[in-house]
Amino acid sequence: MKVVGFAGYSGSGKTTLVEQLIPRLRARGLRVSVVKHAHHRFDIDHPGKDTFRHREAGAFEVVIASGRRLALMREFEQAAELSVHHLLAELWDGVDWVLVEGFRGSDLPKIEVWRPATDQPARYPEDDFIAAIATDDAAALPVPTLRPVLDLNNAEAIAQWLIDNGQRFDYDPERYPLHV
Repeated sequence: MKVVGFAGYSGSGKTTLVEQLIPRLRARGLRVSVVKHAHHRFDIDHPGKDTFRHREAGAFEVVIASGRRLALMREFEQAAELSVHHLLAELWDGVDWVLVEGFRGSDLPKIEVWRPATDQPARYPEDDFIAAIATDDAAALPVPTLRPVLDLNNAEAIAQWLIDNGQRFDYDPERYPLHV
């Protein structure tokens, strides 16, 4: 399994880029999963549905499955900030690529998505885990870099860069012991 993170501030285009990369990697016959960090309380269930009712009744975990999909919802009794490695451990073994959105402070190799229009600082000068920068204005990068600079508006080229550099993104779960 290969894992690459996409780091950047809100409005930089992370979600759009990940959304564009998924079909391009799938077109190459690859199975793709996504891990997304949510900063706020979120819900994927709806009041009145069976799974919602089970969670509201106090179930710690609810797994729902059909012939086409599976979802696991877990309620924590106390706030728990899981690492990206905890979430990667939950994924099915048969995946080729995992695209991780968020977790910008993680120790995963990642592509920084940076746009000067967001008026946010670039992270690559201080983050050794950034493998490349995807931007819509390479000339505006605040600090010169030897890292690859990718055209944020060319998802096909970014997908090809990932494939060509796949060995950089091989994930070894043994390297990341899980502690809760």
